Amino acid sequence: MLNEADLMLLKKKGISQKQIENQLNFFKTGFPFLKVVRSATKGNGIEDLDKPCKDYLFKRWEKYLQQEGVSIIKFVPASGAASRMFKHLYEFLEKENEKPETALEVQFFENIQTFPFYSDLNASCKKNEGADIVQLVASNQYKKVVENLLLEKGLNYGSKPKGMLKFHKYDDEERIAMHEHLVEGALYAKDKDGNVNVHFTVSPEHKDLFMNFVLQNIERLEAEYNVKYNISFSEQKSSTDTIAADANDEPFRDKSGKLFFRPGGHGALIENLNDLDADVIFIKNIDNVVHDAYKSDTVDYKFYLAGLLVEIQDQVFEILRELDASDAAKDAELLKKAATFIRESLSIDFSSDFENAEAELEFYKAKLNRPIRICGMVKNNGEAGGGPFFVENKKDKTVSLQILESTQINTKDPQQANLMKEATHFNPVDLVCGVKNYKGEKFCLTQYVDPETGFISSKSKDGRELKALELPGLWNGAMSDWNTIFVEEPISTFNPVKTVNDLLKKEHSNK
Repeated sequence: MLNEADLMLLKKKGISQKQIENQLNFFKTGFPFLKVVRSATKGNGIEDLDKPCKDYLFKRWEKYLQQEGVSIIKFVPASGAASRMFKHLYEFLEKENEKPETALEVQFFENIQTFPFYSDLNASCKKNEGADIVQLVASNQYKKVVENLLLEKGLNYGSKPKGMLKFHKYDDEERIAMHEHLVEGALYAKDKDGNVNVHFTVSPEHKDLFMNFVLQNIERLEAEYNVKYNISFSEQKSSTDTIAADANDEPFRDKSGKLFFRPGGHGALIENLNDLDADVIFIKNIDNVVHDAYKSDTVDYKFYLAGLLVEIQDQVFEILRELDASDAAKDAELLKKAATFIRESLSIDFSSDFENAEAELEFYKAKLNRPIRICGMVKNNGEAGGGPFFVENKKDKTVSLQILESTQINTKDPQQANLMKEATHFNPVDLVCGVKNYKGEKFCLTQYVDPETGFISSKSKDGRELKALELPGLWNGAMSDWNTIFVEEPISTFNPVKTVNDLLKKEHSNK
């Protein structure tokens, strides 16, 4: 199946033949559905923080930040291009009609002066078309405006990453999404010495754009927020690319006969996350930021989630140290304490039918000594995407909290379909993670991935259909064996920019 050139390509990418065999097998067999036991709801899998609890957790995180030697990183997946934000505008360019007709097209032009990039776009139109936006619109040259927004001759927003697009307008500046993440980092993730570590995963073709922004703005931002930034970047590793398959589930080859690989999706970033050395890691998508006027909820809930992480982590570490004692298996009260904590604090259901006390002890150690993530959840407002569920682990039949995508649930099974419909909350990708064990050693995060939780989708290359395989999602199967706690947070903390028109919402435009 593989020739000499194929083997050389695999070696260059750092991919083994065994990996290729496993991936091709998934094309043939598909990925198994996960078994949902019940939906996680408020009070049953999703924590509802009352005011005394919030006050305590806020102070808990403040106290943690004052400790010597603690390291905190804000991790921002930022490799995606912004092209999908402008889908309706690209479609407008392809149409015969010269004037906007659809609701999204009309909304864009009716509010065009509200967008934070308006001044830049206006200047581009003047330069390239000899007329400003008002003049172009008056003469029905709407498409010239769109061309100057999306194409290389203008702002080239259709090819830039989301992180480099202007999202918000202020009295004295316009801010790109990356800028807003740096501001957030200064507000909730600086250590006692004022250090703020922010890590962005970027595409190779976009890395210079991010680095140039840092070089041009870092001194000003450090002075403005009285912090010292340590900004780092990484790219998705070629070893996480996945082979594409043809209709017969054989390796897809391009016109030259070369094996064709595709990026493995955001689940590949577990490798990048694993390379970071920190005690606490915040994870948040690049497009989920808000104007300063609406940052208070975002910042407060970061304190709550992080405070809960270090509080739970302390309790886990205490129990693990007690279980390390040589006679722990003989201490019935200690074993009961561990079991109660796992069930009540970590929401893990398990059978108490152990062979002996030693087996029980080892089970508790294994369940406790794992990475921990605290995940914010918002009430479902009709957004597409993952949600919180109690899911059965096929290996040991335990039931634990997981974030599932709809494609991972067998909706043809009436019972499973009903459980999915009962879901009340949505995953906004707001995570705070503890990735070190009770001895201060960093977990190897790739050991906690469930390889059977990937996705298969249909794509095309050179006009030919192909099957693409995505690795287990970063906050889905890639964190399957983490200890997970869900916390309800207000919808105000979730303001992604999926289309350019989302920038017209008050959280972005500050209307």
